[in-house]
Amino acid sequence: IGGGHEVEDGPGLSITAGQLPDVTLRCFHVKDSDLPSPDAAPEAWADLIDVPLDTDPAFLLLADPFSLDNEALLTGMDYAFPGCAKIGGLASGGGPSSPHALYLNDMLYREGVVGVALFGNVVVDTVVAQGCRPIGEPMRVTAADRNLLLSLDGKPPVELLQQVYERSSPRDQELVQRNLFMGIAMDPLLETVGPGDFLIRNVVGMDPSRGVLAVGALLREGQVVQFHVRDAETSGEDLRQALSSYRRSAGDRSAAGALLFSCTGRGRHLYGSIDHDTGIFDELVGSLPLGGFFCNGEIGPVASTTYLHGYTSSFAIFRERTLPD
Repeated sequence: IGGGHEVEDGPGLSITAGQLPDVTLRCFHVKDSDLPSPDAAPEAWADLIDVPLDTDPAFLLLADPFSLDNEALLTGMDYAFPGCAKIGGLASGGGPSSPHALYLNDMLYREGVVGVALFGNVVVDTVVAQGCRPIGEPMRVTAADRNLLLSLDGKPPVELLQQVYERSSPRDQELVQRNLFMGIAMDPLLETVGPGDFLIRNVVGMDPSRGVLAVGALLREGQVVQFHVRDAETSGEDLRQALSSYRRSAGDRSAAGALLFSCTGRGRHLYGSIDHDTGIFDELVGSLPLGGFFCNGEIGPVASTTYLHGYTSSFAIFRERTLPD
């Protein structure tokens, strides 16, 4: 992805150059065996990547999907550097027998993650478009067992899903059968939830005899959830909404450039046309230099916690610090 174009199904090279005065860069490579234990102190993570805890850094992460526990990486970095932007993606195209190539300075790595920490006169704003829209109404988890959803608002989840299905339009009914997801509100303090407040995870199975659903995430009692669906039109609408919201919140602050980490499940195979996401970015945010690549998993925050996503476009937008920052 670069120069307003998205190259798919063929070789391509994207180079993004930046001039960052008064910004410090710290580059690092981490292997799976290097990861601190789950109960390690924040200082262990700071020492691992040579980034002081008090620098308010932003992180760009480019990881291999097969050789690293990426969930453990993100959990640990959130613990050590809470509130700091962490954005990036997992390399795509390779496999266990055909390993990816991760480049950092003059080194080539075949495993782990390469990253850059930026601190000083720079802010990295993040926009995460998960490509879904809600259907039905928000509900509260009243019973769960790990990833099994046992009860919603005191009723069997399959029963409530059936009600949502019966009230939906023919188009949404088709999507429920093919592309059903669960949105999990990640900020427990929100009184009302809307698009952008949910972490989207697959509905991976159901047991009609018990009325329970299996979701691709660990669930707990009290969480607010809502059914979601996805298709090309929905994905495009969600991206427009996310970028429009960013543009409004940015006000008169001007960005210098951006990176895009987009899922291989997007692009022309989803939308039927090329340069879809980069075109919407140019229309709604502006003609900034925009580079990036298609990923086998995208990294980005939802409600200040960093997650590994699928079918998502994660944007890192670079600008100078201003007084509110």
